[in-house]
Amino acid sequence: MRWLKRLEAYFGGRVQGVGFRAATHYLARGFDVVGTVRNLPDGRVEVVAEGAPEELEAFLTGIGESDLAGYIKERTVNWREARGDLKGFKIIH
Repeated sequence: MRWLKRLEAYFGGRVQGVGFRAATHYLARGFDVVGTVRNLPDGRVEVVAEGAPEELEAFLTGIGESDLAGYIKERTVNWREARGDLKGFKIIH
């Protein structure tokens, strides 16, 4: 069994209304991760994902190196133990 982790990342800046959720959803397809992306009432975007630590790190790097990078002004990342409660990768509306 692989050692899985849970990533909770919060992105601030001009990240709502610019296709951030859709681009993150599309980007997640290229990684072996499951999770969700959603807008928060305070203007940030939350990404919750589970997978192998190296896949999660690569996913974060992918977000930071994508066209979304110009919209991100701050990023907070919290690491947790995986819960196993996520299926696929979904946009939460």
